[in-house]
Amino acid sequence: MLKFIIKRVLMVIPVMIGVSIIVFSLMRVFSPDPAPIVLGQHATQEAITTWRMANGLDKPVVVQYLTYLWGALQGDLGVSYFSKASVAKEIGARFPATIELAIAAIIFASIFGILLGVVAAVKKNSIFDAAGSLIALVGVSIPIFWLGILLIMFFSGFLHLLPSGGRINVLLEPARVTGFYMVDAVIAGDWAALKDALLHLVLPSLALGMYSMAIITRMTRSSMLESLGQEYVRTARAKGLREIKVVGKHALRNSLIPVTTVIGLQFGALLGGALLTESVFSWPGIGKFTVDSILKSDFPVVQGIVLLVALIFVTVNLVADLVYAYLDPRIKYASKKEG
Repeated sequence: MLKFIIKRVLMVIPVMIGVSIIVFSLMRVFSPDPAPIVLGQHATQEAITTWRMANGLDKPVVVQYLTYLWGALQGDLGVSYFSKASVAKEIGARFPATIELAIAAIIFASIFGILLGVVAAVKKNSIFDAAGSLIALVGVSIPIFWLGILLIMFFSGFLHLLPSGGRINVLLEPARVTGFYMVDAVIAGDWAALKDALLHLVLPSLALGMYSMAIITRMTRSSMLESLGQEYVRTARAKGLREIKVVGKHALRNSLIPVTTVIGLQFGALLGGALLTESVFSWPGIGKFTVDSILKSDFPVVQGIVLLVALIFVTVNLVADLVYAYLDPRIKYASKKEG
């Protein structure tokens, strides 16, 4: 098992190097020269040349990459061309909001997706199955931005139950410790701030998580139907076990193996797909900041954000691999046999 974990951890290294090479190359090939953008359209050629030299853009691309890679290995992601602040500080100010939103969305998507999928499989060809399939179809089909607008109109504009946007009431914002408002509110013992942060999180997490919930529902239903037709399920039923135990302990546990993969991939997709949700709900996360940085050719910021998202993505998939080993003992035995 230890060898299995080490092998998966070591796979992260070439993935991260590959991601850094790709984003570094794409930014320099397809993005305009940042010097005129930073200095303005009336900047002289001399000023542009001086600025490029000061930021190391006059050096060969290979040298630029190696310099960047060496700095990244030491935790230095560079300095923003526009704000002059460190990239780590810029990302740190915004990324907790996106992570908080993505976590809430994947929790919502996983709980309801698995529940709907299990019910649809157990009640195959019933009204419950049809309802689950309809919800999954709607979730896959409806655009995030349109769903977000509908949620705002109904729950905020019509029912006046939930906030229409923002992350928290500015008067209730807790002292920044972790950057995660709910965690900071708990640390401060400010339950009013915690409640307000949760209320602000409901609508954007629903809008962002609906597509993932639909995917998880369909995968869970398909996997459960396959498991329910296996011999070990029929044997468990023949032994007289209660149906809830047959479904929950035997069928569902084996069905969760492919579902875990989908959840891991969807979490990574939520991080990248939060832009529209953040725009609709005025959520101060990393999505809009990333797009603005791309348009401004702020190379260090874009590279830092992509590397961070990639690291989170591979980490989530690493955790998914470890969950496989827990859910399916055959993986443990296979890794032991390889050793």
